[in-house]
Amino acid sequence: MTLLKHEIGQNRKALLIWTLCIGFACFGCILLFESLEESMEQMAGAYAQMGAFSTALGLDRLSVSTMNGFYAAEVALMFAIGGAMFAAMTGAAIVAKEEEGHTSEFLNTLPLGRGYIIGWKYAAMALLIFLFNLICVIWILAGFAAAGEMPDRKAFTLYHGAQMLMQLEVGSICFLASAFFKRKQIGAALGFSVLLYMMDLMCRIVPDIEGLKYVTPYYFSNATDIFSAGSVDGKMLAVSVCVTAFCACMAAFVYRKRDLAA
Repeated sequence: MTLLKHEIGQNRKALLIWTLCIGFACFGCILLFESLEESMEQMAGAYAQMGAFSTALGLDRLSVSTMNGFYAAEVALMFAIGGAMFAAMTGAAIVAKEEEGHTSEFLNTLPLGRGYIIGWKYAAMALLIFLFNLICVIWILAGFAAAGEMPDRKAFTLYHGAQMLMQLEVGSICFLASAFFKRKQIGAALGFSVLLYMMDLMCRIVPDIEGLKYVTPYYFSNATDIFSAGSVDGKMLAVSVCVTAFCACMAAFVYRKRDLAA
């Protein structure tokens, strides 16, 4: 528990900055809907006729002239990318920073055991992702309240639950990478999170690479899919849970076996 508190304390500034930036950006965009509503009604038809691009973004299933459609197509996309980047950055740094900062020798001389250390570090990453989502959802709900219109409750809850799992998967993959490296790979982690989004976009546009949907967690947590169907794909959800669990277990195995630099 002490290690968990230490990790949360060390990451509180990053958590504050990311939740402020992403949460406030979502809050502001929701407030813009009222002033853009008339122009969105005119644009909704044009968006729906943009062929593969409108299919990829879900604009053929939801109208951006409604609050649900505007949130799913515009605001939720910003939240998804920002959340994945935060999770990737957190996962990539939380283990490797010990060797990079030359604190691994001190940490591993304590009577804790490597399994204890890696377990609490993973718990800290998961808690940081949860806090990020919680604070951002508060910002988003405040935006809806200020705008005087709330989204569909079921779809909103399913979407943000799927988003938290998506971010945990991305964070777990980067957490596994962090167990291998002696230095924080922040740039690579951020690029990886964006690459996963591009894979989601491409597999929706190009039928020949549709199989990529099993690789990118953006696919099952897509806002327009959830808001239009009112549900989450159970098969894709199971794949995400399996990948997350595998990466967490492999990270513990790798960290306990490898030689650590002082």
